[in-house]
Amino acid sequence: MPRDIRPRTVALPCELMHRLAATFAALAVLLLPAAALAHAGEQHPEDLADHWWDAWSFSPLELAPFLVVGVLYGIRARHVGPRLEAWRVVSFYAGLGIAVVSIVSPIDVIAEEGLFSVHMLQHALLGGISPLLVVLGITGPVLRPLIQYRVIRQLQVLSHPAIALPLWVAVFVFWHLPPIYDLGVENELAHVVEHATFFATTALVWMSVVEPLPGPRWFGTGAKIGYLAAFWFVGLLIVNVFWFSGTAFYERYEDTAPAWGVSALQDQANAGSIFMAEHMLIVLTALVVLAVRASREGALRQALLEHGVERQKVLQAVRYGRAAELAEQVGASTRTRAGID
Repeated sequence: MPRDIRPRTVALPCELMHRLAATFAALAVLLLPAAALAHAGEQHPEDLADHWWDAWSFSPLELAPFLVVGVLYGIRARHVGPRLEAWRVVSFYAGLGIAVVSIVSPIDVIAEEGLFSVHMLQHALLGGISPLLVVLGITGPVLRPLIQYRVIRQLQVLSHPAIALPLWVAVFVFWHLPPIYDLGVENELAHVVEHATFFATTALVWMSVVEPLPGPRWFGTGAKIGYLAAFWFVGLLIVNVFWFSGTAFYERYEDTAPAWGVSALQDQANAGSIFMAEHMLIVLTALVVLAVRASREGALRQALLEHGVERQKVLQAVRYGRAAELAEQVGASTRTRAGID
């Protein structure tokens, strides 16, 4: 009878989970009134440039969902218990924290009334780094209560790799069209929807790669490497538009950017550089991780096949990350390189 081989996890004490959730909730409760008092509305460009640290902003519509999600995640993490590794909980709350900072801090006001490059920085935090960290904190057991609902299961199709990436591109391009961009800056509800869709579509892209829920059978590590390479290339195309357009797309920054010592066109080029730095850092890091995984999977696949395990069973185990478990069950070597693994 095969042994019960389960992935090793780091048990997360319930007390720690309670403290993380409580700390997040307390900070939000304390931060919201302070931010509301600090918010002073639109400022003259020169005043904003001179006193940018005072430009804290407040948007209950944007902040309330993060608070609710943070508390609910803490409750669910307690129920999941040791099956949820500590690093995942830390990653989830770090992602939420980065999103909140990008909304409450002076980044938000400067993005609207000062520099397009800071607007891009906000998108890099809220629509780039934060969603990835949040997705890394999610597992199947965490999502189990949600996927019991039919509507959630139907929405899961949005994380299909053939849908998630085109959807991300469409949302990014749509919100950066000059008329739509101005609408997002000037209308509070549109501003909230803009940030929500940036966060959601980026999360969908990473959901398809990280797979807290099983993805298509054909979308293995090799396919994910190609997928992220395409993601990186699309980002490069977008950056080149900002770098080499020769025209400042957003007239609102022609009056505000000079107060910060740059022209609107240079500010736009700087925005492209910020986006590229964030995009390259995340995607290239993920590609390295996947390349290492692909190497190990190849070695495990070969070892299992040489041990006489049925090919279809081997491919299934490799695809869904159970190759090492299967190798231990059948007594095949799990060492990919002697003296290292």
